[in-house]
Amino acid sequence: MDQQQALDLCDLVLQASRADQTEVVLSTEAAALTRFANNAIHQNVAEEGVSATVRAVVGQRVGVASSTDVSPEGLRELADAAYRLALVSAADEDFVSLPGPLPYTGETDFADAAAAACDPEQRAATVAEAIALAAAEDFTASGACSTGLIEIAVANSLGVRATQRRSMAEMSLVVSGAGGSGYARTSSPRLADISGGSLGRVATAKCRASRDPQALPPGEYTVILEAEAVADMVMMLSMYGLGALAVQEGRSFVNERLGEKICGDNITIWDDGLDPRGHRLAYDFEGVPKQRVPLITGGVAEGVVWDSYTAHKEGRQSTGHGLPAPNSWGPVPINLLVAAGDSSVADMIAQTQRGVLVTRFHYTNMIHPIKTVLTGMTRDGTFLIEDGQIAGAIKNLRFTQSILEALSCVSLISRDGKLADYVWAPAMRIDRFTFSSATEF
Repeated sequence: MDQQQALDLCDLVLQASRADQTEVVLSTEAAALTRFANNAIHQNVAEEGVSATVRAVVGQRVGVASSTDVSPEGLRELADAAYRLALVSAADEDFVSLPGPLPYTGETDFADAAAAACDPEQRAATVAEAIALAAAEDFTASGACSTGLIEIAVANSLGVRATQRRSMAEMSLVVSGAGGSGYARTSSPRLADISGGSLGRVATAKCRASRDPQALPPGEYTVILEAEAVADMVMMLSMYGLGALAVQEGRSFVNERLGEKICGDNITIWDDGLDPRGHRLAYDFEGVPKQRVPLITGGVAEGVVWDSYTAHKEGRQSTGHGLPAPNSWGPVPINLLVAAGDSSVADMIAQTQRGVLVTRFHYTNMIHPIKTVLTGMTRDGTFLIEDGQIAGAIKNLRFTQSILEALSCVSLISRDGKLADYVWAPAMRIDRFTFSSATEF
């Protein structure tokens, strides 16, 4: 389906709708996944699908309905279903309007042709490179390699008409054996960035170094968080506190603190849908052009992101961060970037007398959103540093730590970083980080 065909289907919904205002989001996705375990591929799946979501507004009542039937009759029925849901919904006194059209003349096609066309043989060859490296040391590799293309069209009865395309490519890998494990992952819009050999070398080396882990008592340590762990921490920070709904509901750490110093001078975080280091988006799911939004600049809380609902409530303009309706999160930054520094993980290790090197976190959960207290486990490569060198592997630790307090004592930041989910982040050395309990593995 090309962009004009998608918009024609959106127009069909708008013409059929009896609501005061109507919005339709049409998503076309082609995704493929190759899964492997015990050094062998055991699953290869692919799917293609189209879905439509209609948001109908009657007065201040809003109804949302979705369907995978995008035939003309199916879309007319969908428009009617959303309308009827709006009629029986409670009025939302804070709802003002769907967004109107805003000018945007930039790029909207972010698809990498190679990622979009990647076939099972190509994914299998990439996976085979990683498996061969693990198997050569009698380790076992498991993980997944996925590729795909997403096309989104958004239109509403106020004149919004937006289309965009983007691709995705990702491979994650865990190598385990001899009592240790190692992890590596790459996520990118570009297939050329995915290297099974590179990921296999990193995960196999970490597995080799993780053998015979020793116990380390919980307590406060200097830690070096690799980029994957930093990205996990920053994503949790943004989900729970850097959207306007969290502020309006009084559950954000920036409530009453915008313009104040909340972490170290060397911490700058922003959201930019057009930065090539992330999975680019020109528009949000309301068809509003995405703005670059400074969130934390030099340690000072500078702003949050807005969708049309939260923005209209305060007479503001959306920053283009609406998620697909319905959602209870409100606007959330999903193109986050953390400012890089001038160090490297190797330099951080060399400059650390005693500390802990963390490859990644696992099963992280926010305990206290306002105090930004996060808990989780280390996983697949946790090491003790002594006298500027890796002294050996240690058993995994549970951490319970305020994110903002951690970001207030960052002494080194790497110049390189990586994209993990919705965040591009560098590695960081944090001088005080609390591990609250130990494990037996």
